[in-house]
Amino acid sequence: MQPFEILGEITDVEVIAVGSGIREIARLRKQYGRGRWRKLKGIATIHLINCRTRRAELHWYEAHGIGRKEIKRKRYLD
Repeated sequence: MQPFEILGEITDVEVIAVGSGIREIARLRKQYGRGRWRKLKGIATIHLINCRTRRAELHWYEAHGIGRKEIKRKRYLD
């Protein structure tokens, strides 16, 4: 479970790395299965456990047919 909930859509999505450019590619394939893995980043409004709402930069892994995995908050933008 994440310590936050994403409110609305993730915007300004950018690809950071693809395939062998991802350091964790072997673990991702073992844990979730083979796929065209990409590491992405974007901006979203999140609701924290302490009931605060903030804008943050998020990073996650994604593969077609598997979906978004391991969403992490990297930094607050407000």
